[in-house]
Amino acid sequence: MLYERWLAVAQEGGSELALHDLAADRRWTFAQLQEVCESAPSLPGVPLALPTGANVEFVLCVLRAWRAGRIVCPLEPGQAPPSDLAGLPTNCVHLKTTSATTGAPRCIAFTASQLIADAANIVSTMGLRPDWPNLGVISLGHSYGFSNLVLPLLLHGIPLILGDSPLPETVRRAATTAPFITLPGVPALWRAWVDAQAIPHNVKLAISAGAPLSEKLESQIFSRSGIKVHNFYGSSECGGIAYDRTETPRSDAACVGTPLENVQLSIADDGCIAVRGPAVGLTYWPQPEGRLRDGCFHTSDLAEISNGQVFLRGRASDQINVAGRKIAPELIERVLASHPSVADCLVFGVPSEGPERGEKVVACVVTRSSVSESELKTFVSERSPSWQAPREWWFVSSLQTNERGKLSRAEWRERFLARQRCDSRTASD
Repeated sequence: MLYERWLAVAQEGGSELALHDLAADRRWTFAQLQEVCESAPSLPGVPLALPTGANVEFVLCVLRAWRAGRIVCPLEPGQAPPSDLAGLPTNCVHLKTTSATTGAPRCIAFTASQLIADAANIVSTMGLRPDWPNLGVISLGHSYGFSNLVLPLLLHGIPLILGDSPLPETVRRAATTAPFITLPGVPALWRAWVDAQAIPHNVKLAISAGAPLSEKLESQIFSRSGIKVHNFYGSSECGGIAYDRTETPRSDAACVGTPLENVQLSIADDGCIAVRGPAVGLTYWPQPEGRLRDGCFHTSDLAEISNGQVFLRGRASDQINVAGRKIAPELIERVLASHPSVADCLVFGVPSEGPERGEKVVACVVTRSSVSESELKTFVSERSPSWQAPREWWFVSSLQTNERGKLSRAEWRERFLARQRCDSRTASD
C-alpha cells in the first residue's frame, strides 16, 4: 500500500525536484529518486529496516523497506534497535520508538493505513504545498520529523531540502535554494534563529512542535520578522492532534489550536485528552497498555476544550502536590517567564522534608540580568497564591533539552536531587 502510493507520487512528480541534500550538494527529482530505489540491491533477509541519519540514505532505506515489505523502525545515531520482534501485530509496517516515563524506551506499532492517515491529516490541515518545500533541520528519526518531512515527501510529493544542521547559518543558506519554504522547528531552535536574526524572509509556513511554544517567543518572532509560527501539538502514539491555524500570535500559550482534520478529541474522566481517529497507532510493544487500543489514545495531558480550541493544563504526572493542593508547574512557569530578568525557566516538584507536606516547588531559572531569589519569590507571590511560589531556586546557565529536543522535568528533577545529595555529602565531610 505504501510503496504503491509512492509509485503514483513519483510518476506524477517526474522531473520536479524531490530531494536536495545540502551536505552532499546533490539533488534528485522524483523520477531519479525512484530510479535509485529500484536499482538498489534488495534489503538483507531481515524483517526490520533501520533508517538513521539526515541524508538521502534515510529516505531510500524507507522506500526499499516499503518495496520489500519490511517493517520500518527509524533510529537516532547510536540508538539500539529492537532485539526481538516476537508478538508484533501481523499488520504492523512501522515502529516508532518512544521514551517511557520509567524504564527502557519502548515501541509503538502502526499499520500502513495509520501512517497514510497521519500524513494526510498534516498535509491538509497545515496546507503543505509542493511549491513550498520543507526545510528539514529536525530529526528524521523522531515522530515529528518523520510525519512532517518524510511522509509528506513520499506520500504527497512535498519536496524536502535536507540541512546538515539546525545552525542559523545553515538555515540561511538552505533557504536560498528555493523561492519559498516551509520551516518546521522546535521552540529552542526558533529561539536561536530569532536571536541570530536568521529566520529567512521567504518562509511561507512556520511550524513549532515538540515542546510548548511561549506566547512571548511567538510574539517576538512575529514582531521582528512578520512570520507567524504555528504551534503544533502531537504525540508519537497518534501523530498530529491539534494545530494553531490563526495568523496572529496567541495571547495564551496554553492554547495549542484546534483538532487536526479527521481527529476527534474529548476529555476523559481524569481530565486528560483522549484522541480518536484513523491515525492512532495499534498498540505499545512489547508490552501493550490500555491507554492505546481500539483506535483511541488516552494521553497524560490535562486539558480543556473550549469553543473548539484545545488548552493544555499540564501533565498528570507533572502535577505538584503541595500540602494536599495540586498545581500544574506550567502555571508557575508562565508567571516566572513574564519577569523581565527571566530568560527561561522550568518548574517541578521534589519530596518535601516532612511526608505530610507532600512536595515542594523547585524553579530552575536562566536569567538575562541580575535578579535575586527573594525578588522572584515576591514576584510570583504577588501574581498567584503564595503557596505556589517556589521554595527552592536553582540558577543555571541554560536549560538543555534531551535527545528528543524536549525539556524533561523528570531528568531535571533527578539532576536537582543528585546535586542535593552531593551537597549533603560535602557538608557532612
